[in-house]
Amino acid sequence: MQQQQQQRRVFTAALLALIFLLAAVSTTEAGKKEKPEKKAKKSDCGEWQWSVCVPTSGDCGLGTREGTRTGAECKQTTKTQKCKIPCNWKKQFGAECKYQFQAWGECDLNTALKTRTGNLKRALHNADCQKTVTISKPCGKLTKPKPQGKFHVLKAA
Repeated sequence: MQQQQQQRRVFTAALLALIFLLAAVSTTEAGKKEKPEKKAKKSDCGEWQWSVCVPTSGDCGLGTREGTRTGAECKQTTKTQKCKIPCNWKKQFGAECKYQFQAWGECDLNTALKTRTGNLKRALHNADCQKTVTISKPCGKLTKPKPQGKFHVLKAA
């Protein structure tokens, strides 16, 4: 009998501990305040506008560009950025514009020039590039077609 009373006390104590624990958890959850969402600051800063890349020396390689933006509350309105102009790009169309060129056309006998067209492949740093360009170059020497077949030297008898 005494053993049953002791088991009931342990069971009651365990049950009370469980109820107390559940009450404590629900009180803690109810007491938590929701954090206010951080409001994104609206900035009056404009987009960066970049100048063309100016090589440090020569017409390609490492260089710098200047960036500016407007806005009364902007911490920074001008900055300088490093840039690079690939040396194998056609500079006559803008050093930051890369084109995919077609094969050279036939030689125009009136002008002695041949031409080809290039389509814009890539523009560095949002450069303002033409969509298509055409280039010309001198035809060079006009060669006569080589005869096909072998020649035999005939000896006179």
